[in-house]
Amino acid sequence: MAHPDIAAPLPEYDIEVGTLVIGAGAAGMIAALRAYETGQDVLVIEADPLPSGSTALSAGLIPAAGTKLQQEAGIEDSATLFAQDIQKKARGENEQALVDVLAHNAAPVIDWLMQTHGLPFSVVTNFDYPGHGRRRMHGLPTRSGEELINALRGRIEHLGIPLICERRAVTLYAQAGRVHGVQVMRPDGATETIAAQRTILACNGFGGNRQMVSRYMPEINESLWFGHDGNNGDAISWGEKLGAATRHLGAYQGHGNVAHPHGILITWAVITEGGFQVNAMGQRFWNEAQGYSEAARAVLSQPQGYAWSVFDARIANIARQFADFKNAERQGALIWADTLDALDGKCGFETGSLRQAVAARPAQGEDDFGRTWSEQHLNGPFCAVKVTGALFHTQGGLDIDPKSARVRMKSGELFQNLYATGGAAVGVSGTSDSGYLSGNGLLAASVLGSIAGLG
Repeated sequence: MAHPDIAAPLPEYDIEVGTLVIGAGAAGMIAALRAYETGQDVLVIEADPLPSGSTALSAGLIPAAGTKLQQEAGIEDSATLFAQDIQKKARGENEQALVDVLAHNAAPVIDWLMQTHGLPFSVVTNFDYPGHGRRRMHGLPTRSGEELINALRGRIEHLGIPLICERRAVTLYAQAGRVHGVQVMRPDGATETIAAQRTILACNGFGGNRQMVSRYMPEINESLWFGHDGNNGDAISWGEKLGAATRHLGAYQGHGNVAHPHGILITWAVITEGGFQVNAMGQRFWNEAQGYSEAARAVLSQPQGYAWSVFDARIANIARQFADFKNAERQGALIWADTLDALDGKCGFETGSLRQAVAARPAQGEDDFGRTWSEQHLNGPFCAVKVTGALFHTQGGLDIDPKSARVRMKSGELFQNLYATGGAAVGVSGTSDSGYLSGNGLLAASVLGSIAGLG
């Protein structure tokens, strides 16, 4: 695969467009939709045979405060509270201006995608996500990122916005703070050049680049990579060569609830609704309420690098709204038993291990790990899923101006016509994994994509 490069502008190009979007994930397609609405001449290029990206591997949930859907569900929320939740999770490490832009624009973006483009969002109302003070997760019916990607692609195709797949951007033609065009490579190795008045980098993060992961987040280097392999760090590489500023490159989203060895995401609802995790000996080992991103390292630190998530039939019914969970059931990842002792036997624990773990939980108040419980009883039949930790997505990236999504130079000035969104841009997850608030990745992708597309 060709390495991303920078070259001097060409005297002429094969194609000329107004706005070029590099990457057809959620961020890129939302940027394209917004640019199209403002009358721009838009072209989207995608390296894969079909749009996908990390979004397609996620649950496709976007947090937003103050949406019409929340109001209809009787959920009182505000952008101010949302911003506070984001900063609290990240210990105040984020740029406040970026947090405010994302928190205040998330609801208008959800409403716009519903009203203008017909995406059938609904609010997840039957369980809480770690760190969110209100129920503000919005998703499509199957709670699947693949459904979100397909819905956005359907709108792109319906509106006739050109989207050309199997075109990998390999060279940016740039000079003096302005990007003049791009060279793209076809599967057969032939190249084409595209001149663009505006270029939007929506080509995701760098979680699939093991060298960059080792450099910036060595503590997660040995984990399972659960993101899209196209996350190879091209945007960061171009930025470094152009003199762009970067921020929080050590930030990432982990997940400690990936069915093993099936490789299927198990929703964290199985934990927040009263489930818990035990290690290979059937023993609790941490405060699961911290969040699923932190869970990746917690689980990987256990003997043999795996754990078991334990819950009951009531919780499983809640989890079945997610396509991934139903897929895990079909694949045989879920182990069921009528009693905890019987589940011990099926999981290879010493008899009584799970009964002891449950008995140690208070009906009300904090347990020995600092997790707060509130009458969250488990009743048979009981379920266990063997899980491991994974790296899902990097959360750092190119530093941007929050109001325009234009890329900042190291000098503090802005590039004239270079924008970044989604995984290519810095998010609001602080400096590590613990600052990740559920849905931050798609929040940044949707809002920044919308802003970048406005021009």
